[in-house]
Amino acid sequence: MAVMGRLAAHFAMSDPVWDRHANPWSGLTRLPILPLMALAIYARVWIGWACLVPLALLILWAWYNPRVFAPPAHTHHWLSRAVMGERVWLNDGTVPIPAHHSRAANWLSVLAALGLAPLIWGLWVLDPWAVACGCTFTILAKLWFLDRMVWLYHDMAAHHPEYAAWLR
Repeated sequence: MAVMGRLAAHFAMSDPVWDRHANPWSGLTRLPILPLMALAIYARVWIGWACLVPLALLILWAWYNPRVFAPPAHTHHWLSRAVMGERVWLNDGTVPIPAHHSRAANWLSVLAALGLAPLIWGLWVLDPWAVACGCTFTILAKLWFLDRMVWLYHDMAAHHPEYAAWLR
C-alpha cells in the first residue's frame, strides 16, 4: 500500500481533488484509459513514434481527470463510494482499517497487476489477444477492487464520523 500512497501523493490528491474525483463521471471516464494506452502503444506499428502523442495525452488525462469534474451533488453512486473507499484505504496509516479489508485490497491489487503481464507481453510481440486479455483481466480485477472499496467505506463510515460525513 505504500506504493499506492506515493502514487496518490504524486497525483496531488488534496481534499478538494478527492471530492471532485468522487463524481461518477470521473470514474467512468477513467475506465477506458488502460485500453486506450494499450491501443496507443500498439499503434507504433502504424504511426511510429507519433504514438507517443496520444500516450502523453492519456497520461495527462489520468492526472487531470480527478480535477476536471465538479463535486457530485450526492455521493450515493457506487463509483462515488468506491472513490471514498480508496481514500479510506490510503489513509490506513492514520486510521487503521480492518485486516480483512487490507488483505483483500492488497490481493486484488496484486491480481490487477498480474493482468499487466499478458498486456505488456502482447504489446511487445504485437499479439492482440494477449493485449485484450491483459486489459480485460486488469480492468475486471480493478472493478472487483473498487467493489471491495465500497464495502470498506461502509464499514469504516459506520465507526468514524469523519468518513460518514463524506456521504451526502
